[in-house]
Amino acid sequence: MNSNHLLLEEPIRMASILEPSKPTFFPAMTKIVGTLGSKSQSVNVICSCLNAGMSVARFDFSWGDADFHQETLENLKMAVKSTKKLCAVMLDTVGPELQVVNKTQHPITLQADSSLVLTPDQSKEATSNSLPINFSGLSKAVKKGDTVFIGQYLFTGNETTSVWLEVTDVIGEDVVCLVKTSATLAASLYVLHVSQIRIDLPTLTDKDKEVISTWGVRNNIDFLSLSHTRHAEDIRQARQFLSKWGELSQTQIFAKIENFEGLNHFDEILREADGVIISRGNLGVDLPPEKVFLFQKAAVYKCNMAGKPVIVTRVVDSMTDNLRPTRAEATDVANAVLDGSDAILLGAETLRGLYPVETISIVGKICAEAEKVFNHDLYFKKTVRYVGEPMSHLESIASSAVRAAIKVKASVIICFTSSGRAARLIAKYRPTMPVISVVIPRLQTNQLKWTFSGAFEARQSLIVRGLFPMLADPRHPAESTSTTNESILKVALDHGKASGIIKAHDRVVVCQKVVDASVVKILELED
Repeated sequence: MNSNHLLLEEPIRMASILEPSKPTFFPAMTKIVGTLGSKSQSVNVICSCLNAGMSVARFDFSWGDADFHQETLENLKMAVKSTKKLCAVMLDTVGPELQVVNKTQHPITLQADSSLVLTPDQSKEATSNSLPINFSGLSKAVKKGDTVFIGQYLFTGNETTSVWLEVTDVIGEDVVCLVKTSATLAASLYVLHVSQIRIDLPTLTDKDKEVISTWGVRNNIDFLSLSHTRHAEDIRQARQFLSKWGELSQTQIFAKIENFEGLNHFDEILREADGVIISRGNLGVDLPPEKVFLFQKAAVYKCNMAGKPVIVTRVVDSMTDNLRPTRAEATDVANAVLDGSDAILLGAETLRGLYPVETISIVGKICAEAEKVFNHDLYFKKTVRYVGEPMSHLESIASSAVRAAIKVKASVIICFTSSGRAARLIAKYRPTMPVISVVIPRLQTNQLKWTFSGAFEARQSLIVRGLFPMLADPRHPAESTSTTNESILKVALDHGKASGIIKAHDRVVVCQKVVDASVVKILELED
């Protein structure tokens, strides 16, 4: 990886720093995934989140029951109708998560230098000396001297609610620890993380399978975020499980990398997954702090070169309780964009934070500023060099479309696609202008009924940097006559004009299939 060149346009004009940020129809090319929950469940708040720039809604099953999430999803559907903004749905599994079981839910105060027993006996009550946990194999997995971290789920860096422990002894199934930091465990859900150990639990748990086969199937989920992905086999098993339900055969699986095992098998996982989520919360516990940025840069680079979407999490934790991010956080968001991330995932900030809408808005503005100085020229050359020769037919068309659009300073690229693959390949070359992917629905039958494909493909591009989907009218058969394509193109141009990204005398690059050939053409618009 050639890291001696900064992915930054040189030189940045100092004057541009003082220019006010201009609002545009697309707040940023980088996408924002928002986790919906207690503070972001109402139709009004979700409408504001969509208007602020959220394009994927994440439903996290680590907390809350299916009825709560269903109510939130119904509200999302109403918000989508009201704002006329498409939004994809991501189901996040629980996976092999170690949790503290506190049935009484009373706060538990832990004193530094005292002794604490972690026990799998869930009939015991949680006290300052003993915490029941949901995993019986901990005593086999840890050894004396190991570090155990217990923190609030979606822990935001507020040290009074988290505790570090050191393993001092293992007695039967109980693990005896020394408390290193004083803390009060007061929330309803606490998770346990042990650095660099193998947890002998399935990645897709029985509870996850039940949620997918009921809630997931009922709601035709676009993305499955597979928590604690550790091997390529985890992805294969999840895909096999999804394929049992016809409704989920098109659901994309994103590998959530959150521990050293996932990190060790990253290349094989990337080959199997549709995309990657770099879960920096747990990674920050598994890796020494000084190594986290290295993994982020290396992983983002690999995903970029493979043309698969990559998402970075845990960027503006402090906005859970504050209206502005810290300076370090604002810089962190920008660096994630300059590294090449497709999307930023917000967790606690939108789930239970006080300012969900403001958080989305500020993150979008930071992304937009970083995109202005992203070194596209260097990125493009690096990607072409990585892909090598001979290029595949589609790859050469996609890179040519981007090169042409940049050379003629086109305001937009319009791509006709039915599977969404052509549009994703164009986005892989990170054009400086938005790509409107016009999804042409295909008519499909399962011998019992006819259905149109297309909605899935359109929503799934909402997680890819720079891709903005619109569905073509299914009454137009795809790729048939040039007049059909012309009429669909007119609709796409009108959409661009209405949204303010296409103006009179602009140039537009169009990428489409005609009979058996793919063509790239440059249009010069009149008044």
